[in-house]
Amino acid sequence: MLFRLDFYNKEEVKTQADIYLEEEIENASGKDKEELRNKFSIVLGHLEEIDAQIESKSKGWALNRIAKAELTVLRLAVFELLYLDDVPDSVAINEAVELAKLYCSEKSRGFINGVLASVVKEKEKNSKEKDKDSKENDACIQEGISLKE
Repeated sequence: MLFRLDFYNKEEVKTQADIYLEEEIENASGKDKEELRNKFSIVLGHLEEIDAQIESKSKGWALNRIAKAELTVLRLAVFELLYLDDVPDSVAINEAVELAKLYCSEKSRGFINGVLASVVKEKEKNSKEKDKDSKENDACIQEGISLKE
């Protein structure tokens, strides 16, 4: 479904996803198809952010220069890294590299790994800054409470 994104206009993407889920996946349960549909909708909702992450981390490569298979693998992995808490970062990266082995050129593996490693590095940096800000905020609140007493 993600691979089809760049071949159809926005109005047709959800229809194409429905066609894929109903006609091309034979052994998936209704529950599995609904989960795929939901996750695909989340990806679509965050596609601009996901693509911005990919473009900013791919050092000089515009999205339209990245091969479609590589871009699809990157989109899936960045989605998992940024929006799925139940997928460890190392697993998302490893799965992306495994998909690249199947569907992408040999050189793509390193590119994909590098882009995703940069995404994780920024994510960890932002998380540390958020934790620091939260601790500082908690300290200020505690000081304010103790001053009132």
